[in-house]
Amino acid sequence: MSDLMCEYGVAEVTIYKWIKALFPIDNGCGLTPAEIAEIQKENILFQQEVKILKKAMTIFARK
Repeated sequence: MSDLMCEYGVAEVTIYKWIKALFPIDNGCGLTPAEIAEIQKENILFQQEVKILKKAMTIFARK
């Protein structure tokens, strides 16, 4: 670890943050935390789209 710190001129904490962000966590699916966060954002958007479509269906069903 000290070799990396000297080579790149960064603190040890920074190297651990890189490792945590770029390597899969033990969650059974091999995704990185960044990938999980992206999937969660997409999920929220899809849920919002479904709500809008449900409202549109009720509006058009009345006509």
